[in-house]
Amino acid sequence: MARGKLRIYLGAAPGVGKTYAMLNEGWRRKSRGTDVVIGFVEAHDRPKTIAQIRDLEVVPRATLMYRGQAFEEMDLDAVLKRHPAVVLVDELAHTNVPGSRHEKRWQDIDELLDTGIDVISTVNIQHLASLNDVVERITGITQRETVPDAWVRGADQIELVDMHPEALRRRMAHGNIYTPEKVDAALSHYFRVGNLSALRELALLWVADRVDDELASYRERHGITEPWETKERVVVALTGAKGGEHLLRRAARVAARVNGEVIGVHVRPLDPFTHPAADGLEPQKRLLGELGGR
Repeated sequence: MARGKLRIYLGAAPGVGKTYAMLNEGWRRKSRGTDVVIGFVEAHDRPKTIAQIRDLEVVPRATLMYRGQAFEEMDLDAVLKRHPAVVLVDELAHTNVPGSRHEKRWQDIDELLDTGIDVISTVNIQHLASLNDVVERITGITQRETVPDAWVRGADQIELVDMHPEALRRRMAHGNIYTPEKVDAALSHYFRVGNLSALRELALLWVADRVDDELASYRERHGITEPWETKERVVVALTGAKGGEHLLRRAARVAARVNGEVIGVHVRPLDPFTHPAADGLEPQKRLLGELGGR
């Protein structure tokens, strides 16, 4: 029996929309005729996320008792018995209640994959084991639940779910992530712009490393031994608006660290009379040249 395929939605931070994206994909596959079920979804009482469940079949959760309290976990045996083509399993770094067959949910997923079931799952960048200490230094919060990087990198597909820090903070302020009484504390602590920017950069770098690994694997599989003309490129979108010079200088520093080049891109409107170029565009173009970009 062929092992199932694993697709992971990797979030740069909580609330960027991983679960939403997972449910959306599950529903799209179902609408195309694929047998899809929900093994476990954690919607955190977010109405827009709950709405994405739509008419997807949900496998009832198992209830386990631990120290006199009842806990709900994914019913692994029920999912195996149902044996769908695809199962959606949220939050793969989750630690199962003691007494479960596996300690971690990603191990449950591994068993599902071994039986030929395709799995779509989610995880945040702060739960990757190799980044645990870095995330703690950034946010001041220790992540207790982690997943081995090697297991995540072994997924057939990883899609980064990203969002600009200010947009994520607006989503938070509108009550789309946490309940109103938690919003102010979250915005002033974990969801500070600096924290979100750093987590976002970590996620981009981690995914970029995986792309490099896939490229090396591709070359090995196809017996490609001669060098390819590859070079890191940093692309900066320029409008002529204030702040463009800051972006250019930052891009030049990033490119210098990887011995790459900077490319400036400006989208010119079809009608330059109704949408004239901003006055700052020419100075930015000159600065780009001075920085060795094109």
